[in-house]
Amino acid sequence: MRSWHLGLLLALALVSPQAAEAARVKDIAHVYGVRDNILTGTGLVTGLNRTGDSRRNEATIRAYANRLQGLGFTVSTDEILARNVAVVMVTARLGAGARPGALLDIEVSSSGDATSLEGGVLQLTTLYAANGQAFATAQGPLLVGGFSAEQEGSSARKNHPTVGRIPQGAIVERDNPNRLDLNKQDRISWLIRDPDFTTATRLAEAINQIYGEDLAKAEDDGVVRVRVPSRYQGRVVDFVSEIEGIEVQMDQPARIVVNERTGTVVMGADVRISPVAVVVGGLSIEIQRDTNVSQPNALGRGATAVTRNAAVSVKEEEGELVMLEGASIGDLVKALNKLGVKPRDLIQILMAIEGSGALHADLVVQ
Repeated sequence: MRSWHLGLLLALALVSPQAAEAARVKDIAHVYGVRDNILTGTGLVTGLNRTGDSRRNEATIRAYANRLQGLGFTVSTDEILARNVAVVMVTARLGAGARPGALLDIEVSSSGDATSLEGGVLQLTTLYAANGQAFATAQGPLLVGGFSAEQEGSSARKNHPTVGRIPQGAIVERDNPNRLDLNKQDRISWLIRDPDFTTATRLAEAINQIYGEDLAKAEDDGVVRVRVPSRYQGRVVDFVSEIEGIEVQMDQPARIVVNERTGTVVMGADVRISPVAVVVGGLSIEIQRDTNVSQPNALGRGATAVTRNAAVSVKEEEGELVMLEGASIGDLVKALNKLGVKPRDLIQILMAIEGSGALHADLVVQ
């Protein structure tokens, strides 16, 4: 007997609006101009145990031959047969305050048909910014969080063996020309990560209240511009550090996020519903399979045959009509619990309530 059912995980974030907690400025915003830069490069990983790029990957063969020729070896592409080399892409993040000599973590990923980078060593690779300028060099042994093994047609694999990382594997060679010199600024702009007019206004009010003067102004839902007081001129970093610790009362839009793949439902605190009636019923489908063997008698000329029969049964429970008059998400969940609603039905109920116009929230389906 096999029963079809949908297993869902329900995650309900129920927070009372009155109990909403404040967040630090550093957790909800960052200073405009203080940002990381992405560095990329193409390199070679050597030392692989015949898990590198195959002969079909001509780019790897040419790159390896060129690297050897640059080291003084005269070799042609036809002479390279080993699969211990792989062409990889190398990426890193250049911090806003990175100086020459600083160390960066790097990510390495195969760009050819290598099956595993386990045990490989990244050879010297130059990392470039989007403007084409070189800012760092990378090299070192890879840490791979997986493995891949194959022998005589059988194979085993865990995680992603074609991706690895090298902690502090790159060295910064050049100053970031876009680095913001905070101590020379007379105004600082704070960018809110989740733009919201109410949050921006509260952030400006909190700063003005702490310093007792009109320093901050919300320009729109995502930017709050702050004037640097005269007593902090030349030490703006101290001023920014103080603002980072200020707590701001957050305001979030009413939103329900539904993930149909996992059955996860996350609801905000301010979700409101109008009176609405919901009918909840259950439908279960079962399939029974019986296998029979048809055996002819001893003197018969027939052949033994196997027959399979399937029986499908459908059961539908009686639906119950209940009026939902909850004013908040807590009342909604409480009413649905009284109905005996299972997590697998909650997603469809929410979609139906939203379609009727009774759900006053943004329903996001992932």
